[in-house]
Amino acid sequence: MVISVGIDVSKDKHDCFILNSEGEVLAEVFTIPNTMDGFNCLLQKIQDSTTPQDKIKVGLEATGHYSYNLLGFLLDNGLTTYVLNPLRTNLYRKSLSLRKTKTDRVDARTIASMLLSDAGLKPYTDTAYHNEELKSLTRYRFDKVKERAKLKSSIARLVCILFPELEKLVPSLHIASVYALLEEFPGAKQVANTHLTRLKALLETASNGHYKRDMALEIRNAAKNSIGSQMPAKSLELQHTIRLIRELDREIDEIEEQIQSIMARLFGTEIPNEKRIEASLPYIYGIGRSTSKRILEQAGINPDIRTGQLTDEQLTKIVQVITTDGILIEGDLRREKQSILKRLTSINCYRGQRHRRGLPVRGQRTRTNARTRKGKKKTVGAQAKKK
Repeated sequence: MVISVGIDVSKDKHDCFILNSEGEVLAEVFTIPNTMDGFNCLLQKIQDSTTPQDKIKVGLEATGHYSYNLLGFLLDNGLTTYVLNPLRTNLYRKSLSLRKTKTDRVDARTIASMLLSDAGLKPYTDTAYHNEELKSLTRYRFDKVKERAKLKSSIARLVCILFPELEKLVPSLHIASVYALLEEFPGAKQVANTHLTRLKALLETASNGHYKRDMALEIRNAAKNSIGSQMPAKSLELQHTIRLIRELDREIDEIEEQIQSIMARLFGTEIPNEKRIEASLPYIYGIGRSTSKRILEQAGINPDIRTGQLTDEQLTKIVQVITTDGILIEGDLRREKQSILKRLTSINCYRGQRHRRGLPVRGQRTRTNARTRKGKKKTVGAQAKKK
């Protein structure tokens, strides 16, 4: 039997309703607080209203960040959860009644009924949950990179005022050695007054030995003949901007580490970075060669690119295709298979009995073969007949 649980989500409390596929109300609308005690109360109510043989469906509307905590709790407890579009729920409610009734309690009933009537709904998986995290992080990273780009433009503007000749002496203003130089000597006047030994040591250390005495001498000579203005306010702004860029670099590195961590959790396996992405994806449980090819075609990614060369945007596209197509992978697929085996065993059908005894299910010969299911052959010694 299918048990449907409708939940209307709000900021401080959630209204819940439990119904079975025969139309019997198992729990009238009840309200739980948005706390761990409330979540446990909901779980207990669901367990009290169901049996191990029942198929449980839990539905809630997509209400942004209000539903994240409850959604995570339901997935962690192995409940099949559906996230519904509020517009779709609203249309379904209007189709049931011409009266303009919309309350939290009515919405909970509507969601429960909708789960039983609509077979085309796709469950929300762990993959989709982590995909939301991934999308959030990649957007956040994009904002940080955009912010850093603006600061780099400010660096170019300030150098043009304070020491315009420097840009022609180095390949780029945005390298470690130039930042180290400008942070300590933020202007042509300060560079010109610096002892050559100090300048050489600073550049050599910051560039890992790339720039030596000749470069230090060239920069100092350029500073002595520079047309740059001496403006303490702009020099201070330049120093602060360099510090802000370094801080943003650290934050972006942290975000990228977190993205890699989520990817590892999402796929649940280590994907080889040196192989082609088409060959790497089948390392994920639930994805074969043909599925890998289809995912990459839909994501618009060259199958010959190496896995380690994928950008964050390309990784997000791959995860999005997996989520949108409803492809079950890793933990989701293993749980789905386990639940099917559990159901077959609990209803005691022929296939369930065979699974319980560790024997092949589809009519294979078992007198001499079936070693994969039965395990290694155990030799039983001859026993003497009882007299």
